[in-house]
Amino acid sequence: MTPDRYSETVAAAPDVGSLLEDRRERDPGARTTPQIVDGVALARLYGEPLFALPQDLYIPPDALEVFLEAFEGPLDLLLYLIRRQHFNVLDIPMATLTRQYLTYIEQIRTHNLELAAEYLLMAALLIEIKSRMLLPVRKADTGEEVEDPRAELVRRLVEYERIKLAALRLDEQPRIGRDFLCAVVAIEPLVAPRYPDVLISDLQAAWSDILRRSKLHAHHRIARAELSVREHMSLILKRLQGTRFLEFAELFDPKEGTPVVVVHFLALLELTREGLVDITQAAPFAPMYVRLSYLAS
Repeated sequence: MTPDRYSETVAAAPDVGSLLEDRRERDPGARTTPQIVDGVALARLYGEPLFALPQDLYIPPDALEVFLEAFEGPLDLLLYLIRRQHFNVLDIPMATLTRQYLTYIEQIRTHNLELAAEYLLMAALLIEIKSRMLLPVRKADTGEEVEDPRAELVRRLVEYERIKLAALRLDEQPRIGRDFLCAVVAIEPLVAPRYPDVLISDLQAAWSDILRRSKLHAHHRIARAELSVREHMSLILKRLQGTRFLEFAELFDPKEGTPVVVVHFLALLELTREGLVDITQAAPFAPMYVRLSYLAS
């Protein structure tokens, strides 16, 4: 739409009232505000088209404020100016950089004097560095080269850029609440717990393991038995009385235990040594027999 057409439409806007009155007379139930008049509406207020600006409309000067670039401080602004114009950070053109920096300072001083105070301090440092660069260079008494006035500023800029890039890398890492959420599962307390099924083989294995561990903790007690060789010698003599021969194995009873059998055998040897009992064998590998000796009889 051309500017002439727009001005004509706006000029015709006051005639909208007559159009509304005519429409209200023809159709009392119709909407008082038409949707489109000559195809032009300046704005919509609460869903209704607005064809003319209100006479008492007041817009304060600072109602709308747009920041094209936001800087975290003076170093951030300097780094932005250097990188935007592809300056070498080790060889900064101080005159150009200071001029652009002061231009930005003048813009923010009109809006926020407290914010500009920090930037003014950096501006003073830039002007000092530029003035030192204009002075003739004097060599030090030791013969060493004089440090470049921009060296401290360059060091601070390089460190700031390194920290800023590290902060950006950290910000790119996944963050809880921003990039992902922790899953929260609500467990119903009234639900009965489900236990795993136990097989017969599992019970057998558990019981076998218990028996194995119980054997590791078993205690072996040794009791001293009072056994007399003389007493067993008397028992053997009583056993042989009234019999002519008695087989050797019949003298011992394995049910009485090993200690008793050993003492019984020692008693038999003692009787044989004293000549009270004779042990005979008819042939090699034949059964052995025990009888009273002639001396005992």
